[in-house]
Amino acid sequence: MTLTLYTHPMSRGRMARWMLEEVGQPYEAVYLDYATTMKAPDFLALNPMGKVPTLVHDGRVVTECAAVITYLADAFPQAGLMPEDRGSLFRWMFFGAGPFEAAITDKALGVAVPPEKSGFVGYGSLDRVLGTLDAVLSSREWLAGDGFSAADLYLGSQIGYGLHFGTLPAKPAFTAYWDRIKDRPARLRAVALDDAELARMKQNG
Repeated sequence: MTLTLYTHPMSRGRMARWMLEEVGQPYEAVYLDYATTMKAPDFLALNPMGKVPTLVHDGRVVTECAAVITYLADAFPQAGLMPEDRGSLFRWMFFGAGPFEAAITDKALGVAVPPEKSGFVGYGSLDRVLGTLDAVLSSREWLAGDGFSAADLYLGSQIGYGLHFGTLPAKPAFTAYWDRIKDRPARLRAVALDDAELARMKQNG
């Protein structure tokens, strides 16, 4: 069995690495450079989008961060990250990959959707997205089932990023949720590995 993660320490690959640490299977991390190796023919043959994370599991290629995380939860059920409540897991994974990310990205880019055009975008409005997220996190401890799952890792990573960089308001439900997951041993291991690689890259200039 072989698992290879193509990634960069300043990318969504950090989420995928956290997931791999949670899964607990041996894997190789291959760091790519945005301008060169990520656009090289051999990598484009794996992912024509030329971006990371990209996972290769025994020759099977999985791209898109939410898909990588969900795939790993399904491929390694012994990690306990694919709950019986698949409906909730898929719901919040796709919420994170769709409305949530689109709304936050548009805000960061200064894209303003006129209220009369809100039906043209999948998220409607940023307020609607944040209200939906606030409501679910105020009503339950975990997004899918009775414990931490792949949905918490993915959406939780986005929340942690948003709180750190100020793209999300520090609502009590958001900060309490992030506090529940940020010190998981697998996340701390993943962060240490990626931070060490980032420091090496900066040192080598």
